[in-house]
Amino acid sequence: MFDNLSDQAVLRLYENIRHQVAADKALGGRYRLLGKSASQRAERLGRELTGRGVKFTAIEW
Repeated sequence: MFDNLSDQAVLRLYENIRHQVAADKALGGRYRLLGKSASQRAERLGRELTGRGVKFTAIEW
């Protein structure tokens, strides 16, 4: 799925989700802007990064 992307590009996509999660948490409200699809995408990106041997910090949901 991410074959045509560089390690840096995949990491950037993952980090973008991390920033969105942080912004979501900062709102402090009951409603979240990010849903299950973002979590699933982050999981796929994380597996891709692991498979490539790229170090990253897991997102705390």
